[in-house]
Amino acid sequence: QVQLVESVGCSVQAGGSLRLSCTASGDTYSNSYMSWFCQAPGKGREGVANIRTDGITSCADSEKGRFTISKDNAKNTLYLQMNSLKPEDTAMYYCAADRIAWELMPNYANWGQGTQVTVSS
Repeated sequence: QVQLVESVGCSVQAGGSLRLSCTASGDTYSNSYMSWFCQAPGKGREGVANIRTDGITSCADSEKGRFTISKDNAKNTLYLQMNSLKPEDTAMYYCAADRIAWELMPNYANWGQGTQVTVSS
């Protein structure tokens, strides 16, 4: 198993930027497929961005061009750079990890506790 701890979220104004981080500990070697998800009130958990073990990334259509996922393997830390934020980006953001490449499907075995991002207009 792997333990995931996200950075503290915050409130930003529309158009602003924010970088989330997620530090992993435990069996990080096996659980190397990682993704970011978001969950708005009353909605299901949706995939935001994914990074494979070979460094290839993918991003949901609504976030393409605005969000970038990256990973520092030496620090076992996953990042989500969020630019041009919109009020509709307001959600809880979760990082997830697994040994299976679920990509943007919410089937990951390991989840962080979530961090709140609020974007005001």
